[in-house]
Amino acid sequence: MRSIWKGSIAFGLVNVPIKVYAATETHDVSMHQVHDEDGARIRYKRVCELGHEVEYADIQRAYDDGEKTVVLTADDFKQLPQEQSHEIEVLEFVPVDQVDPMMFEKTYYLEPDSRSPKAYVLLRRTLEETDRLAIVQFTLRQKTRLGVLRVHDDVLLLQGLLWGDEVRSADFTALDTSVKVSANELKMSSSLVASMSTDFDPDRYTDEYQVELQQLIDAKLESGDDIDTAATFGERPDDEDDAGGDVIDLMAALRASVDKKRTGGSGSRSRGTSRSDASGSQDAEPTTKQAPAKKAPAAKTSTAKKTPAAKKAPDKAPAKKPAARKRAS
Repeated sequence: MRSIWKGSIAFGLVNVPIKVYAATETHDVSMHQVHDEDGARIRYKRVCELGHEVEYADIQRAYDDGEKTVVLTADDFKQLPQEQSHEIEVLEFVPVDQVDPMMFEKTYYLEPDSRSPKAYVLLRRTLEETDRLAIVQFTLRQKTRLGVLRVHDDVLLLQGLLWGDEVRSADFTALDTSVKVSANELKMSSSLVASMSTDFDPDRYTDEYQVELQQLIDAKLESGDDIDTAATFGERPDDEDDAGGDVIDLMAALRASVDKKRTGGSGSRSRGTSRSDASGSQDAEPTTKQAPAKKAPAAKTSTAKKTPAAKKAPDKAPAKKPAARKRAS
């Protein structure tokens, strides 16, 4: 697998360096459009409504309210408090059953990216033993996102969440009608469920459409019903070979985090504030010394909403988006 980006999990005053990987992929047969007359591949041009072909570099984004259009340039977007540090900030920990699966989006694997994975393992075991999810905030592709950290097969997962205002309410008048279900009907239905009950195994299921589509393609290739075309896909650049993070003083950072909470400190630190970082060799064990004195970050009024005026540094976590958001891809 190829990592998407490298960053860190901000767990109190503990910094957990990680690499992020896409956890899922499509098995659909890759296809494109061609001209039915000569088989030439269809390409799309960017043309404005006035009839001019436009280069990608000359395209800006805009908002249309139905009467007026506001054009936003790249410089405009740079003024927004978007995240630059690739930090996944833990906001709070909640019971697993309190997050509705309807809110889940794309899933990513998190790999430890330091000389010692102890901080990673500590966070993973803490989530397992407390049966909780870590609610986090992060930025991906210039969008602030909500997510959860959870454990799957000894690996930490980052799973995107929809914002609360992106989940529609189910308001169906048909369900307001009173329906009577007899005891016998419910018994027979339960009996059917019992006869079909088993443990879930995703490997038992096959996408028959994709299998038959591939068979059709293979048959055309074997019969010579094909066109000799040049490759059309380029290569992606290799990941940067950055050095891993250092070993951190876990006990000191954890103690400082707990003391901070007891004295009424914020549950999540400001991204502009330094964190207890690694110091020591690969084989060094965490010590019980106190964390170095650090300037206390500004208290936050809420972990879920942050006003733009309160952000001092450009890489501060942005506020929760307004209601008009589109679902992240």
